[in-house]
Amino acid sequence: MNVDGLSLAYPSTNVDGFSYDRRMTKLKELPVLRQRGVCCGLPDVDATWAASTAALMKALADPTRLTMAASLWKSEAPICICDFTAGLGLSQPTISHHMAKLKEVGLVDSEKRGIWVYYRLRADLAPATRSLLVQLID
Repeated sequence: MNVDGLSLAYPSTNVDGFSYDRRMTKLKELPVLRQRGVCCGLPDVDATWAASTAALMKALADPTRLTMAASLWKSEAPICICDFTAGLGLSQPTISHHMAKLKEVGLVDSEKRGIWVYYRLRADLAPATRSLLVQLID
């Protein structure tokens, strides 16, 4: 075969970086197991579970909130907001913001005593939430 004035002993075609001998006369057709754009279905996942679990994990993804949740997990008594401000070196509004996020996802309860608010983990946490906290904190 003559290409651009050069003589090639073995005529071939280069496809996707592989060289194929064009003298091959018959190719074996392989069965198509999956076609592009045609997919199989995903297993069923409860959308409510996914949304609530994502919200919980998002709340715990912040280092300050995770520290606060861990402190509440390890504490035998409710913790005053003033103890969080002193222990974490953050202002009361910042601590209150973080506690509101934890309260929003159902992790903490609060109780006002005089001018102070005391926080504790909810007694009725779901087993899956307790399991997650055990894995993260213990």
